[in-house]
Amino acid sequence: MEEFIVIYHQEILATVIALVVLIILKYLSTKAIRRIGRISDLNQARTRLIIKYVNIGLFTIGIGACIFIWGVNFKEIGLLFSSIFAVIGVALFASWSILSNITAGVILFFSFPFKIGDRIRILDGDFPDEADILDIKAFHVYLRKDNGELVTYPNNLMLQKGVALIAKNSLSDDDTL
Repeated sequence: MEEFIVIYHQEILATVIALVVLIILKYLSTKAIRRIGRISDLNQARTRLIIKYVNIGLFTIGIGACIFIWGVNFKEIGLLFSSIFAVIGVALFASWSILSNITAGVILFFSFPFKIGDRIRILDGDFPDEADILDIKAFHVYLRKDNGELVTYPNNLMLQKGVALIAKNSLSDDDTL
């Protein structure tokens, strides 16, 4: 064990520094996202979801940093990643709408054009009615129409279609899911 530490002391030190930097980034990003959520009066579930996405991104960056620090042979790792990405590419192509909805959910979180409780009208021929926003999830938005009908509307369509904000916070606490 001592021989390993002596041989790889620079890599061990760089790995520890990278981990400390990632932990600090995780703490700061979590704090910033919580602050944005609190200032914008956003739902706690949405805030936790965005924090989860950021943590996954930081973890991926950490893995990449460790691969770079330890000097893994890029030809071998390239073969491994190309095989993995080929499989993932087929899977992602099959589930492209899921990824676009997740991405749209993140964009809706940070741009926050509307919040839970707002009354909106989606400017679309398929959904001409006004509705109240009950909840905003990772993949879709729950809407309640005037006739009481519950509608789930995909996040990516919320960004693609025009959305008119009719009134702010028209729901009571009893109406949420």
